[in-house]
Amino acid sequence: MSRVGKKPIEIPSGVTVTLDGSTVTVKGPKGELSRTFNPEITISIEENVVNISRPSDAKDHRALHGTTRALIANMVEGVSQGFERKLELIGVGYRAQKQGTKLVLNVGYSHPVEIEPEAGIEIEVPSNTKITVKGTNKERVGALAANIRDVRPPEPYKGKGIRYEGEMVRRKEGKTGK
Repeated sequence: MSRVGKKPIEIPSGVTVTLDGSTVTVKGPKGELSRTFNPEITISIEENVVNISRPSDAKDHRALHGTTRALIANMVEGVSQGFERKLELIGVGYRAQKQGTKLVLNVGYSHPVEIEPEAGIEIEVPSNTKITVKGTNKERVGALAANIRDVRPPEPYKGKGIRYEGEMVRRKEGKTGK
């Protein structure tokens, strides 16, 4: 039995979870998320707890069981607390700034790179070398943070680039002369 799938999901106060067939809608103080799941997995809501069960021990049912539970738990956490990813810019002259809703990055290219967040995702720039991506959908927040990081990933020789906060970059030794 899936250890993740067996765990019930507690619904915090201020959050409502509704089930329409195999579509789960979660509403909370930070927003609303909706997702359709595989109809073979049974989702039930009793009082303030969501339970997920599977019809058999087939390999695909076992895989869907834990995944479904994790996705619903992330939806509940997203609308109640939200998610955030922090990035930092390392390098001389590397800076970030916000123009309206757009993020403008100067990271050593001949032109500034502009990134427009999608609806429901918010970008904050607390200082010119720090970026915070916030939102209710964990998948979208992570994807936007990864796209920002991909503009200039950290390189192993000098360590310059955009990295997640706390990310360790393995440094390499440069060429040695004779």
